[in-house]
Amino acid sequence: MVAMREHILSVVPEAEEVVSYGMPAFSVNGIVVAGIMAAKKHVGYYPFSGSVLHLFPKEMTKYSHTKSALHVPVDKPLSRTFIKKLIHAKLTLVAE
Repeated sequence: MVAMREHILSVVPEAEEVVSYGMPAFSVNGIVVAGIMAAKKHVGYYPFSGSVLHLFPKEMTKYSHTKSALHVPVDKPLSRTFIKKLIHAKLTLVAE
């Protein structure tokens, strides 16, 4: 979870760390762009939109997921590149 936090902050260093829906989250200009939550066998990544994850079908095959959450195994963290894509997609959706 710490590594994912660091990756998120490296992608959006201007993000404010907040709590949203009871989990650590990251807000950019008042828009929550990502949330993370530790579980027993994975770290949950939440883009706070059900319209983001389906944009990445190739990457999603590597992880268990729901419409609005990505379950990342503790031993297979998300790459900084994929986190960057997820956050960019969220910000693009909000801008539309």
